[in-house]
Amino acid sequence: MNVEQMTVVEITKLLEENNLSIAIINSLKQDSRVSVFRLFTKWQKRQEQNLLEKQRIQGLYKQERMLAAKGYNLIAGVDEAGRGPLAGPLVVGAVILPIGCHLPSINDSKKLSVKQREYLYHEIKEVAISVQHIVIDIDVIDHLNIYNATISGMYEAINELHQRPHAVLIDAVPLPDLEMHSLSLIGGDAISASIGAASIIAKVERDNLMREYDKQFPQYGFAKHKGYGTAEHLKALQQFGPCPIHRRSFEPIKSWGRIDI
Repeated sequence: MNVEQMTVVEITKLLEENNLSIAIINSLKQDSRVSVFRLFTKWQKRQEQNLLEKQRIQGLYKQERMLAAKGYNLIAGVDEAGRGPLAGPLVVGAVILPIGCHLPSINDSKKLSVKQREYLYHEIKEVAISVQHIVIDIDVIDHLNIYNATISGMYEAINELHQRPHAVLIDAVPLPDLEMHSLSLIGGDAISASIGAASIIAKVERDNLMREYDKQFPQYGFAKHKGYGTAEHLKALQQFGPCPIHRRSFEPIKSWGRIDI
């Protein structure tokens, strides 16, 4: 392939490929055309960024690889979505990933856009060895309190995985009654791919539920704030009072006393 005889349009298409040979790369470096130089410089920057992103993602498997080195081959990540809102259920996700699998942009679900979460949700479902999510209803949250409801949901999500994990990585909270090895990591959804994947599953599932609740109770704006205590939500609570999916054990509803909904 003679790069010097190629048009700029042809070179632009060529640079969209990810498997350029060393010979082509060297030819592009030596091309004297300013437009080609600019195209090649941009391509190099993209390659550098892609490499850094791949390295970042592989770094998220550090804990998983350490466990695998000890003989734990199936490692589940566990996380929740919805501990803080005034309304709606809590959702716990559990995921077993093939160690080292590349999930573009994977991170703590809160650091991702809606579009990124939705894309990764489907990618995780496609590549994971096992995926599970558990929905903890409002009555359970009010009865157990949010912390204990989270613990209960995490145990259930792990037990419901189609393959029994050899070890479990958990975001923040300890699960001392697990029969398998486990490790609790503060900020785990940002440092473990498995926990990050679980947080994405939990977040997307919960957001979908809150959009459905918005259709039932449109006056509260659940599709927008997902039940969190935003100014808009608090204003609606004052105007309309709580609805059946509001948590009566959470403030300010708790201070209002017993409310039959």
